[in-house]
Amino acid sequence: MSPGVVARTLCPALSMLVSPRPSLARLSHPLVSAYSTAADKIPVKIVEVGPRDGLQNEKTVIPPRVKVELINRLGLAGSKVIEAGSFVSPKWVPQMAGTAEVVTSMDKRPGVTYQVLVPNEKGLENVLHLLAAHPFKPPIDEIAVFTAATDAFSLANTNVTVAESLKRLARVVRRALEKGIRVRGYVSVVITCPYSGKVDYKNVRDVTKELLDMGCYEVSLGDTTGTGNPTSVGDMLGVTFGANPVERLAGHFHDTFGMGVANSMAALSAGIRTLDSSIGGLGGCPYSPGATGNVATEDILYALQDSPYSAPGDLNALVDVSIWISEKLGRDNSSRVVKAIRARRERERQT
Repeated sequence: MSPGVVARTLCPALSMLVSPRPSLARLSHPLVSAYSTAADKIPVKIVEVGPRDGLQNEKTVIPPRVKVELINRLGLAGSKVIEAGSFVSPKWVPQMAGTAEVVTSMDKRPGVTYQVLVPNEKGLENVLHLLAAHPFKPPIDEIAVFTAATDAFSLANTNVTVAESLKRLARVVRRALEKGIRVRGYVSVVITCPYSGKVDYKNVRDVTKELLDMGCYEVSLGDTTGTGNPTSVGDMLGVTFGANPVERLAGHFHDTFGMGVANSMAALSAGIRTLDSSIGGLGGCPYSPGATGNVATEDILYALQDSPYSAPGDLNALVDVSIWISEKLGRDNSSRVVKAIRARRERERQT
């Protein structure tokens, strides 16, 4: 049996999810009968990456106050995990300048987890100084570290090979854990690398295992180029599951070819229970030419309606946030759901 078949057979509900009206035969499946009540739905964690991954590729300078307001609005709209920024050098990613100011100015809501991306030991030092300065009200709850599935991408992004990056990250993770800080991991380019082409999924499997073994509580698998489809995502997951527990993995899908929602649903059907997404479909990667934004949070929440799954967040409130930040950035909104709801609202105003 091929890896893709293995991934797709982990949860036979995928075919049911494609159709809005399950057949009587499908209704006998335990997942299908389970979603008759909200209490019985399968919970899905959404990691809102808009304030970091979403903004890092914007062309214009974004004032810290706008980032703060975006984070605050997301929290009010029901987001439960928010990636608030990154302690990378502003020389390389100018949009992430001022992260310390942002996280100390935002309203830290109870029940919401706030994380920041840390690329190296210097970034961790900045986090530790920040936490030491606010011992009674820590502005952040956890950090995220990242590497890639190919040397070509890792060299373009961080100037080191994958093996070298893992050695460096092991020191970061160890020290963070010693300080009581939880660590999440990212693996970039799990489907296609913009520099070396199709990725060997065994590399994804092995890099993921190393991140988990060094202490990351969860690893997010990133289709950075957005070239994946449900078949290739299923193949990748089938290989990656061979050495890594599915409950400690997440899906991170860019929408370059319009496959973000489909790939997210395929990942859920394979057993993934955490998805990364970005308000308004914001995003892109400075080191992945041509890649567009992340899958939109609004599109994910809409896709989960009437499904076996539930996720936190008020869809209408998030649509309002999405419209607001798109207008602030002076850019088109990439969410199909936002476009549809906005058009419907306009029609209702005219009647």
